[in-house]
Amino acid sequence: MVSAMKIAYLITRMDEFGGAQVHVRDLCLWMKGQSHEPLLLSGWPGKVSDFLEQNGVTYTEIEDLQRQIHPVKDLKAFLQIRRVLKEQKPDILTCHSSKAGILGRLAAWSLGIPVVFTAHGWAFTDGVPKTQRMIYKIIEKFCALFGNHIITVSNFDRELALKNHIAPEDKITAIWNGMPYVPLVSRAHDTSAPLKILMVARVGPQKDHARLLRALKACREQNWTLGFVGGGDDLELRHLAYELGLDEKANFLGERTDIDNLMEKSDLYALITNWEGLPLTIIEAMRAGLPVVATNVGGVGELISPNETGILVEPNSDEALIMALETLLKDRDALEKMGQAGRKRYENHFTFAAMAQRTVAVYERITSLPDTRNRR
Repeated sequence: MVSAMKIAYLITRMDEFGGAQVHVRDLCLWMKGQSHEPLLLSGWPGKVSDFLEQNGVTYTEIEDLQRQIHPVKDLKAFLQIRRVLKEQKPDILTCHSSKAGILGRLAAWSLGIPVVFTAHGWAFTDGVPKTQRMIYKIIEKFCALFGNHIITVSNFDRELALKNHIAPEDKITAIWNGMPYVPLVSRAHDTSAPLKILMVARVGPQKDHARLLRALKACREQNWTLGFVGGGDDLELRHLAYELGLDEKANFLGERTDIDNLMEKSDLYALITNWEGLPLTIIEAMRAGLPVVATNVGGVGELISPNETGILVEPNSDEALIMALETLLKDRDALEKMGQAGRKRYENHFTFAAMAQRTVAVYERITSLPDTRNRR
């Protein structure tokens, strides 16, 4: 029986529905439901932190915590984090996102508080610009010296960390992401209606919305519509859709809170991207019974069983993506079978309860280490 713990969660920002934010949100709620005491610390409060506060999770804003490197603000943020940790005296700090992982590990180490860093995808993975990869590799090696443990969300990321000598094997655990269980909603199958394709991803350098649009131009004569969901500046994508003659087929929906509902109304999920950890949106799609076409980067290949639950395409390959889309768009029976297989794979491997139980086991192990400093 795991004893109740006071668990502090530190993340750079909570004003957007990214994978790390959803992960922290759901963990806080689950831990609270298991009689633990979660505390949330972040810069950039917003809709996600507001939701957690409304559900009884204590929230503290770290005013100077931001993504960009800023020596003065970073020092202030370090001191703010340290002050909150010293006042709250959590049993463990868990850090999420790169900047939070850097400052949080240093602050926790200075107080003798056990600290775990969850890497939601490394900033030195393939696809990230070379200079950025080199810088973050050095930073992560340094910060690992001040942390007790690292959780990676995929086996790919664990192996990448070991290959780059970030930390020894016994200090890195791979725990697949998971999503809370919801019943599968049956769909009405109107073969005369357009096949609905959905991609949920913030517009930015990591994602490749433009490649999906260009590939779908080759499938323009088929009966489909596309929905892009996510924040960020999508003006250039809207112009591209117009130039490709897809402006009547492509819909830009912005950031939404009803992802479950959008998934239920879709027929195919797409995630075309340059790098990834283990995308929660693919797990959401599998949970909703959707087949998936996705770029084979990071841990994506650990989610999808090729030609069984979806199709993996190699990075930067327009031809492979076009072939995958043409195959899926013309065979609705195959889509249905893939979606059913994806749902079973979700139930067997990617439920939130399984992920949370493994995560809390790591927390318990770290807090019970005899050599953990305790100067609190």
